[in-house]
Amino acid sequence: MTATGLPLQLLRLVSPSLPVGAFSYSRGLEWAVQAGWVKDEASARDWILGTLEQSYAALDAPLFWRMMQALQRDGTEAFGACDAWLAASRESREIQLEDRRMAEGLCRLLKDLGLSSPWVEPGRLSSYPAAFALAATHWKVAPDAALLGLMWTVVEGQAAAAVRLVPLGQTAAQRILVASADVITRSAARAQALEDDEIGNVSHRLAMASAWHETQYSRLFQS
Repeated sequence: MTATGLPLQLLRLVSPSLPVGAFSYSRGLEWAVQAGWVKDEASARDWILGTLEQSYAALDAPLFWRMMQALQRDGTEAFGACDAWLAASRESREIQLEDRRMAEGLCRLLKDLGLSSPWVEPGRLSSYPAAFALAATHWKVAPDAALLGLMWTVVEGQAAAAVRLVPLGQTAAQRILVASADVITRSAARAQALEDDEIGNVSHRLAMASAWHETQYSRLFQS
């Protein structure tokens, strides 16, 4: 933490240089482009920010928030339960694999950087948000800041994929990132307020796109 309160360890976690393989995944966006659902800057913005609000903010983010809270009070059982809940909620094989592989990559990094925890051992975690929560807690990043950071990585990764797939110019991608600030803030607040029985993915297009991507003939991305 700097004198201004900026969580520098969070900047490391949200950096595109974090070696977890995030650049390999489009999370269904590649199929959405092929299907014509996403074809320009406006439709890319609607897809990226829409799936953030309808899917990530309704499923990943509230479970991530619960995992952060559990780790803050050393509630390892609740942490593991939320990780399992999130893994069981994945609607396609590709998203399951994406989540698991990115979690494994971050856990390997944490172990190599000296974190001693049974959770970083191979096969212990099934979701990337769980590994992100573990890292954020280890580096003493506040839960609310960590939640915003995790949601930022989703938008940034999707915008980078859109540059390659639509394709979009770099300035167009930056406009999407600028527009995402209010959506991320609103989505994070919603995620913190959801009750258990309100958690669940409601983005049917994302579910279908990620499933159909498995048999897409020509692909740049693994999901």
